[in-house]
Amino acid sequence: MMASVEQREVLRCDHCSLVQFRTANALCRRCHKSIVVEVPPPAPAPLALVTAAPVLDNGLQVAHAVRDLRHVRNLSQRQLAARMNVPRTYISKIENGKAMPTLSSLDRLAKALQVDMSALLRDAKTRHQEEAAVLMNDPFLAEIAAYTSKLDALQRSIFLNHVRELASGHRRTA
Repeated sequence: MMASVEQREVLRCDHCSLVQFRTANALCRRCHKSIVVEVPPPAPAPLALVTAAPVLDNGLQVAHAVRDLRHVRNLSQRQLAARMNVPRTYISKIENGKAMPTLSSLDRLAKALQVDMSALLRDAKTRHQEEAAVLMNDPFLAEIAAYTSKLDALQRSIFLNHVRELASGHRRTA
């Protein structure tokens, strides 16, 4: 026959730090002070939780625009924040859609990214089409584009690495 095992609560006395089972009178065995643990009432739930607005495919996508343009400009969040004189976390919140910049912040963002403010308000597809159109206006880039479209992925990767090396060498000598 199995004997039943009673579950007993283990407590630590806040006064003398003795670890012990809960006693019948709720007093510490060593210092004889109360060892009853008072559970504070739960905090009231917030009235409303702020959630990020859903990003619509056809809506304004400031978050994606900022991230895309920052990457195109080869800037880190810290560098962009320094240009705007704001904390890096603010840039992160904008890029993650957790903060929507004010008009003055949009203006400072646009200046820091060296674009018109309207570029931050366009959807990604329109923005990329406009950037491609600007690039294709350059005769040299248009000629390169005609050749690179015929390359496979490995050849394109090698080509881009050479271009990066040339560009970084040009920046060092300039």
